[in-house]
Amino acid sequence: MLTILWLVLGLVALTVAGLVWFTWNTKRKVEAAVPPRGQFIEISTGRLHYVDKGQGPAIVMVHGLGAQLGNFDYALVDALAETHRCIAIDRPGMGWSERPEGAAANPRAQAGYVAEVIDKLGLDRPLIVGHSLGGAIGVCLALDHPEKIRGLALLAPLTRGGDAPSPAFASLGIRSPLMRKIAAWTLATPMGMRSTDLVFDLVFGPDRVPADYGTKGGGLLGLRPGSFVATSRDYVASMTDIKWMRAGYAEMPVPMAVLFGEDDRILSAETQGRKLVAEHPAITLELIAGGHMLPLTRPEACTDFIRRNDPGV
Repeated sequence: MLTILWLVLGLVALTVAGLVWFTWNTKRKVEAAVPPRGQFIEISTGRLHYVDKGQGPAIVMVHGLGAQLGNFDYALVDALAETHRCIAIDRPGMGWSERPEGAAANPRAQAGYVAEVIDKLGLDRPLIVGHSLGGAIGVCLALDHPEKIRGLALLAPLTRGGDAPSPAFASLGIRSPLMRKIAAWTLATPMGMRSTDLVFDLVFGPDRVPADYGTKGGGLLGLRPGSFVATSRDYVASMTDIKWMRAGYAEMPVPMAVLFGEDDRILSAETQGRKLVAEHPAITLELIAGGHMLPLTRPEACTDFIRRNDPGV
């Protein structure tokens, strides 16, 4: 019996060691395939990675859950850089930006990090373009720091809660920091690779995933254990400030416009869009055909929407 127990323990140890090695090797390959392509500045969370292109009125672009600046740098940055100075950031903890374990992950705290970026780069009241969770962060920034920005142009944003959690995020609701790290270094990477088609169908559908999304769009970076940890923390904290946000819409201090895909499978255009503007008619809403990943799948429509809803132009 003791021999069997030791054999079982040995097999478990070998399995865990194999998963850790696989995760580390995948991380190494991903980082070689998708290196940093921008610049770095220091803010309170450590080094922050960003791209900065063009001249003119400034735009700061804030990506959503589990993503990085490649969501914008894929197509939107170059298009908007013809008329604007476009800064797309890796939010702290995501892409190539740092975030220590003790740094808060709720949208209001993350809005404070974006405010630091605005100050560090000396930007004069940029327009904030936020996608998905980045939209909630943009709203918090407008409510807490209205003097720092001139408006919000939000793409498929989280605005008011009320949607059922998407199955695409089923693995993220881990509240224990220890269990989160264990999952990140054992099961998260291989399971993430195995469930790619299912997750992409929900996140991108009904639109097609760009063939080069993994590299040019930066999607491969999501397979790293650090990305899983930060994404899980963001997901768990994502609804923390929703009630406070909803109370602030009535006196939104800057112009706010929202663009949604009618067929969004992650956030409901009805709940996050139509109900929002029904309660607060000063907020404008535009609906187009498409799913959740509009910056990648509908870049022309997003570019036009952003330009038309920039109060500084």
